[in-house]
Amino acid sequence: MTNPYNEVVVTGVGLVTALGVGVSLHRTALTEGGISPEAISDSERFAPYTVFPLPEIDWSEQIPRRGDQRQMENWQRLGVFAAGLALDDAGLKDDAEACASMDMIVAAGGGERDVAVDTLIVEEGRKRNDREQLLNEKLTTELRPTLFLAQLSNLLAGNISIVHKVTGSSRTLMGEQGAGISAIETAHARLNAGQSTHCLVGGAFVAERHDMLMVMEAIQALAKKPLKPFWNEDGTANGMNLGTAGAFLVLETREHAEARGAHIYARLDGVLGDRGARSEDRLEQRLAGLCDETVPSTGTPDRVIFCGTTGLPELSRRERQFLSRRYPESPLRTYGAVFGHSLEAQFTTGLALACLAIDGGNPVKPMAKGADVEMAKPARSAIVTTIGHVRGEGVAHLSKLS
Repeated sequence: MTNPYNEVVVTGVGLVTALGVGVSLHRTALTEGGISPEAISDSERFAPYTVFPLPEIDWSEQIPRRGDQRQMENWQRLGVFAAGLALDDAGLKDDAEACASMDMIVAAGGGERDVAVDTLIVEEGRKRNDREQLLNEKLTTELRPTLFLAQLSNLLAGNISIVHKVTGSSRTLMGEQGAGISAIETAHARLNAGQSTHCLVGGAFVAERHDMLMVMEAIQALAKKPLKPFWNEDGTANGMNLGTAGAFLVLETREHAEARGAHIYARLDGVLGDRGARSEDRLEQRLAGLCDETVPSTGTPDRVIFCGTTGLPELSRRERQFLSRRYPESPLRTYGAVFGHSLEAQFTTGLALACLAIDGGNPVKPMAKGADVEMAKPARSAIVTTIGHVRGEGVAHLSKLS
């Protein structure tokens, strides 16, 4: 739980999803409802799979130099853009001194593949038996010299440093959903322990990647029936729909935030991650332990749960069942039902939505058709969960400052 002498608060939210760009749009969608997954998803381009694609973005709003834009891939552009939104929202974008001393923790995946070269190698490989020699030839003649450099995962943090001048300590974590959980957990721990005063943390994921669709379908994880509701009547889900998201938060110690007069969205009371076997009831045991450590024992009727479930049928059923039994008084909001699942960015996306819900002053509208119940009161606290499609679990609790 949070050390009372170093409370951690959220002062900046940068959020981009298939719905669009920025805090205002997402706040309105949360409190007024009317988000149609069908309207912001694409079930035709990658049929039979559904993706929540990159929205229309004017990159120059946060990445003014065209040269910087050109040398990034889309997932890097998205991350740099969302990081800029968070810095703007926190009022730190033009504070050179604050940015120079700001810590940065990024959850990143691998770089995007050069699909044209991959296709060329596969096609040529069908005509030749010396495939090892073929591969060496194509790797030396077809790949652009900067490809491997651009694919480095820590280039997202590097580009944020270049574009936004965030030049304090920098950490990049890999490991899909677990990376996003660990990024937030690490930032919270450093602030809580007094090792940092302000931190930029988050990640980005672009759903329209052939390589990621192939990887997820290799384990039969993707949904193939886009018109079905996220939750079935038996409490199971229908599979994963990948969702585009760029989500960054500015976290500060409460003392640091109040000293500069920052707007505080919510207090991040606690956050923990874990991983391990999921056979029998081991997953539920770990989730119970995470909740014991992060969620206050005194429940409130104005608490909402942002459930980051993947959509994998059995895993999602277990997550929903655990939350419903442990917190029956807290309405569930499955944000993957309307935004898709964004791997490294999933946990931060849930935290960003929770901050907007707590700060918004209005009840959060249902997200999953036929499953979510209406809220009678605005949310004053929130639980955020994310369970990785293969490994990694995370739980966080946020609350409104009294």
